[in-house]
Amino acid sequence: MFIAGFIIFVIYVYFLITIVRKQQRKKLLNPSDSFDTNDLDGIGNQGRFPSKN
Repeated sequence: MFIAGFIIFVIYVYFLITIVRKQQRKKLLNPSDSFDTNDLDGIGNQGRFPSKN
């Protein structure tokens, strides 16, 4: 029973690591989507007003 649980755990950790690596690689390839340069306080777009142009 412990062997079956260990095998399931190893498979879970393997797929977890592969998903994290894929997301990290995707983030590194497109760095412009990773953060907003105008978001200085870190709470998102809640404090900004749209321009009247």
